[in-house]
Amino acid sequence: MGRTKKAGITGRFGARYGSTIRKRVREIEEKMKRPHKCPKCGTKAVKRISVGIWQCRKCNYTFTGGAYIPVTGVGKAVARAAQRQEAK
Repeated sequence: MGRTKKAGITGRFGARYGSTIRKRVREIEEKMKRPHKCPKCGTKAVKRISVGIWQCRKCNYTFTGGAYIPVTGVGKAVARAAQRQEAK
């Protein structure tokens, strides 16, 4: 079963589950599968190992993050708050 231009990565579902659900899944999976930057070495070589567990293929650095993206908005906010606390 091939993908189509319109369905993209969710072409594997065919006509099942409804178009809105397939669009949501497509957005999430495309974000998840795109190359992400490693927080340690900076290369775009991070892949998802499991839900919330990410690993850099270059430096083998394993870290936790979001379920679908390595760094979430909440995670960024917490990191900024921690930086401010360290500066005091």
